[in-house]
Amino acid sequence: MTVGVTESELRVGAMRTPLLSVGDRESSEAVVFVHGNPGSSRDWTGLLEAVGPVARGLAWDAPGFGHADKPASFDYTVGGYAEFIAQALDVLGVQRVHLVLHDFGGPWGLRWAVGHPEQLASIVLVNTGALVNYSWHTAAKIWRMPLLGELVMATTTRPAFRMLMKVGNPRGLPQDFVDRMYDDFDTPTRKAVLKLYRASPSSSPATEQLGGGLRALDRPALVIWGAKDPYIPVEQAHLQLRTFPSAEVNVLEDSGHWPFIDNPDRVRELVVPFLRRVVGS
Repeated sequence: MTVGVTESELRVGAMRTPLLSVGDRESSEAVVFVHGNPGSSRDWTGLLEAVGPVARGLAWDAPGFGHADKPASFDYTVGGYAEFIAQALDVLGVQRVHLVLHDFGGPWGLRWAVGHPEQLASIVLVNTGALVNYSWHTAAKIWRMPLLGELVMATTTRPAFRMLMKVGNPRGLPQDFVDRMYDDFDTPTRKAVLKLYRASPSSSPATEQLGGGLRALDRPALVIWGAKDPYIPVEQAHLQLRTFPSAEVNVLEDSGHWPFIDNPDRVRELVVPFLRRVVGS
């Protein structure tokens, strides 16, 4: 575990999941990191360590992912995950929230924010957001198809997963990061992914309705986008200004879908000063 990052267990009702934290555990203001698919709280260890001197920081494995419980009975929808975020924040005593979102963590976090605007203080979007006229990427289209999705999931081997992670990541991803994602991509997680994608709108995982609910708030926002992302086109980066008019938009030309992994120094240089400005303000 990264020095300065504490691991414990978070219990939300009957759900158990790992919790990574930094900073003052008693603070009611926190930076909350929400991973996407296929991810876990450990995606954020580098940024968590950097955030520690600035604020309380929290990251957990979403239900169905990483080492969290993966019950078939969980509501594997955007709404279900948004409700889990709300319950987790209540358990943790967090009232003022600075969201850091990636991938499907975007729809989950934005849905939570629409329902809790008084708690949203700021937002960092990393290759995610309120997507405009977005069409699913190829893998998502396959996962949404009955039978074919199950077949592809059942036959996704470690070598195939490694090859897939090379697409659209010109700087490369560390082998241990890729292998950890695959190790977490077990049968229950694959089933959760199929349920999630099939329960989401056919045209976009984050509809413009979510953006409309947040536009008037005009909360401080930072957008970071790896330009080579093969899943969500870089054109979506500047379109986030429709939802967050005051957002700072930064495009990393040689990064892919995980810029906080393939270019961690640059991402820290953007995220930490932003949080220093907004935390406690």
